[in-house]
Amino acid sequence: MGFKCGIVGLPNVGKSTLFNALTQTASAEAANYPFCTIEPNVGEVPVPDPRLEKIAAIVRPQAVVPTRLTFVDIAGLVKGASKGEGLGNQFLAHIREVDAIAYTLRCFDDADVTHVGGRIDPLSDAEIVETELMLADMESLEKRIEPLEKKLRGQDKEARKTLELVHLALAMLQNGKPARLAGVAEEDRRAFRALNLLTSKRVLYVCNVDEASAATGNEYSRNVEARVADDARSAGAGDPRPAEVVVISAKIEAELAQLPEDERTEYLNELGLAEPGLARLIRAGYNLLELITFFTAGEKQVRAWTVRENTRAPRAAAVIHTDFEKGFIRAETITYDDFIKYNGETGAREAGRMRLEGKDYVVKDGDLLHFRFAT
Repeated sequence: MGFKCGIVGLPNVGKSTLFNALTQTASAEAANYPFCTIEPNVGEVPVPDPRLEKIAAIVRPQAVVPTRLTFVDIAGLVKGASKGEGLGNQFLAHIREVDAIAYTLRCFDDADVTHVGGRIDPLSDAEIVETELMLADMESLEKRIEPLEKKLRGQDKEARKTLELVHLALAMLQNGKPARLAGVAEEDRRAFRALNLLTSKRVLYVCNVDEASAATGNEYSRNVEARVADDARSAGAGDPRPAEVVVISAKIEAELAQLPEDERTEYLNELGLAEPGLARLIRAGYNLLELITFFTAGEKQVRAWTVRENTRAPRAAAVIHTDFEKGFIRAETITYDDFIKYNGETGAREAGRMRLEGKDYVVKDGDLLHFRFAT
């Protein structure tokens, strides 16, 4: 099961530098000119989870495998992208393929790094990106109205609900607000997501600050945080988790990526940082997408697996192998806390802390699961 987070932003905001640090590669060329990224670069990154190592310390497996997220570095956007300016058409097509969007915003001053707008204003940068996405969504929705009205005249029941959602999204966009802030009822959210609107995707605002502001943020990043808080208050019955903000210094992260692992902690301590900003960014993306982790543990491998919140046991089993879902019988289940407290599976079983769960069981974050299935 793949989950993709697209990294977007105006040219020269540190987007590719961030991606390179995130994946600890040089696969995305970072240069001081627009459009240095044309084809999207893709990198898988492990999700930091200290629980995995604690489980492994008890089981002592041959291998430890973390769960992963995919980040996509997408070409820099300019005003007019929705009309094909710059690399607009490619940009918009690549965004449609991701599950969430990380807006990289320049929140630092540096006369040596040019800004496409000639000034540092992260809120304006975010509005340019958002506006282009909204314009593209409006064009897409307007094209759907006539075909849906024809279906409605033919007594198509689904067309009525879809048309209602199209008009709801259009009204939001015409009012200058992204579709993710629309007041969509819980029972209609799946259908609303099926519209595949660019602005209905959840957003992670990544404030790229200078080195001195990495631990505390700065005025630029605080303005972004205030704007996101305002949007959250105005969302009403909309998406309960539309956006998050992470403050990070791409320059520091790039330097960290080049250091030997045993020197990174000392470097972070010198900067007053408890952990790399990338760890916070990855976790924020994981939370934003409403993902949880369950674990499997055996002599060969201790492994973390990713599923969405509210996933039932058979569907979680399918993440490991589709046959597990088809022949699902039950899931032997131990909570993470019990696994650690009773020093592993045997101790938890003897203490009566292992449960047998059926097809209706909703997997919880941190569950250790062993699936029984019929071949």
